[in-house]
Amino acid sequence: MAKISVKDTDLTIVKINNADYICITDLARYKNPEHSDDVIRNWMRNRNTLELLGIWETLHNPNFKPVEFDGFRKEAGLNSFVMTPKRWIESTNAIGIISKSGRYGGTYAHQDIALEFASWISIEFKLYLLKEFQRLKEEEQNQLGWSAKRELAKINYHIHTDAIKHNLIPAELTERQISIIYASEADVLNMALFGMTAKEWRDANPNLKGNIRDYATINELICLSNMENINAVLINDNITQKERLIRLNRIAIQQMRVLNEVENRKLLLESNK
Repeated sequence: MAKISVKDTDLTIVKINNADYICITDLARYKNPEHSDDVIRNWMRNRNTLELLGIWETLHNPNFKPVEFDGFRKEAGLNSFVMTPKRWIESTNAIGIISKSGRYGGTYAHQDIALEFASWISIEFKLYLLKEFQRLKEEEQNQLGWSAKRELAKINYHIHTDAIKHNLIPAELTERQISIIYASEADVLNMALFGMTAKEWRDANPNLKGNIRDYATINELICLSNMENINAVLINDNITQKERLIRLNRIAIQQMRVLNEVENRKLLLESNK
């Protein structure tokens, strides 16, 4: 679930079957805060709206009931015709509009349909909504990129710990002694990249949850991923911990300089567009 604000109106967005559904009850409040349900019903009884909903369902919903849709289409425009989200969903087996109950209850519509509803309310409001929705999607993509880099760092961490297990841990050590060695090797990377151990970071940030790597930038995670692979190779080559720390620190400095230069060039190009 996500929240955005458009022209002082808070809107809720939920993921359903990997698609974005926007709360049109929230959208309707922009037009009439006291009678949002009436706004939605007036929109849905419109012939053009029914055409839109029916075509969308035909394209995306194999279980859509076209016979029931044709019946509604014939009635649309009559003074006696009434359409509600519940009636539309139950009669046609629609999936483009859904009703949710509970804390974040209301009527939700697939983004394609919700944007059309926003146009019906106000073209200006629809354009502001589209801009804010695109900003949200960009933020999600950036977060996805960070998460992917974090997962890559975790995978390489397993490669790293496997090299430690087979080259640095003598037989018959206790579990505590083994964990000390793993922690020590993790801090080789922390010191090389961040300039501090995990404990030093925790002591300096007592109010933050997680560990030092959870607060790393994307560039730092890329560098960390590379360093874990390199350290695994150095361990296999029987390079001492002190020498590895020196080498890894030099590598971290070089790679972070390159990554930051690439990022700065990208930002410069985007600003000149």
